[in-house]
Amino acid sequence: MTVRTRALAWSGGLSILLVAVILGSAGVGPVSIPPMAVTSAVVGDLFPSLGISVPRTQRVIVVNVRLPRILLAALVGFALSTAGVVMQGFFRNPMADPSIIGVSSGAAVGAVATIVLPFAFPLGLELQSAAFVSALITAFTVYLLATRGGHTPTATLLLAGVAVQTFLGSVISFMLLHSGQSLRRVVYWLMGHLSGATWHEVAIVAVSLPPLFVVLLVYTNDMNVLLLGESDAHSLGIEVERTKRILLAVSSAVTAVAVAVSGVIGFVGLIVPHAMRLVVGPDHRVLLPASALAGASFLVATDTLARSGAAEVPVGIVTAALGAPFFLYLLRTREVHRL
Repeated sequence: MTVRTRALAWSGGLSILLVAVILGSAGVGPVSIPPMAVTSAVVGDLFPSLGISVPRTQRVIVVNVRLPRILLAALVGFALSTAGVVMQGFFRNPMADPSIIGVSSGAAVGAVATIVLPFAFPLGLELQSAAFVSALITAFTVYLLATRGGHTPTATLLLAGVAVQTFLGSVISFMLLHSGQSLRRVVYWLMGHLSGATWHEVAIVAVSLPPLFVVLLVYTNDMNVLLLGESDAHSLGIEVERTKRILLAVSSAVTAVAVAVSGVIGFVGLIVPHAMRLVVGPDHRVLLPASALAGASFLVATDTLARSGAAEVPVGIVTAALGAPFFLYLLRTREVHRL
């Protein structure tokens, strides 16, 4: 089976799984709705000329309340898993995740600042916009700190990211001390959540992600070559520094888009790419689309669990609670996959 065929087969199977998870999730809640009714509500809303009859209550619950949150969860999971694959390949480390160079911490500073300090962003940026801009500024800063003479060693980039994360963590802690009545809102955002999702947010992420993902797909073969080491990649004709800049910029933008609308959701970009690498192998031409789709299904499923209890909890808590034991299970039962 060729690589292209394997990629299409995995993408097709995981796409079907994602649709099934979305339809199942849309029926879960205080008001249970059968999958067929969910499908009818969605199809009827998309194609009103078909004249599909659906009770108005079910249609409102599915289309206006649950579906925006579910689709946003799918897009965020897609984005975080995509960035996780790139970061693990970039650093040749299965423990890397999308926040490794401080993008998530940068987004958190921007978001917390808009909540705690009303005049922190005089241009009138909303929380999501401020988080996105702050995340990109952080990624750019880390890159500048790690670059010397046009060369950016991955080890230096990693250490610069850790230092910047630590500094930004202290900034966030300082703002938390002075958050007053905004403390609950700040903490809730930092935990990672998808409540209150709107079609506007879904549209923004849905428009932003595809072009970024296509760029990463174009560079999947280069990512495979980079796994051999920078010197070998250079000898094989790869413009290493240029490729690294593009991968870093695009993956940072993907992470920033996700974190800006959902807060800091951990473990998705770490556990999903690692688990999929054990299943489909290290070839990024297959791994990247497979991980992205698996991440979308994973976050939809975990968010469904987060909102289906007696009291809703932030999905970031659920991903950490499920992801950490599962990751420990992988470590105990299988050797950590070498990149």
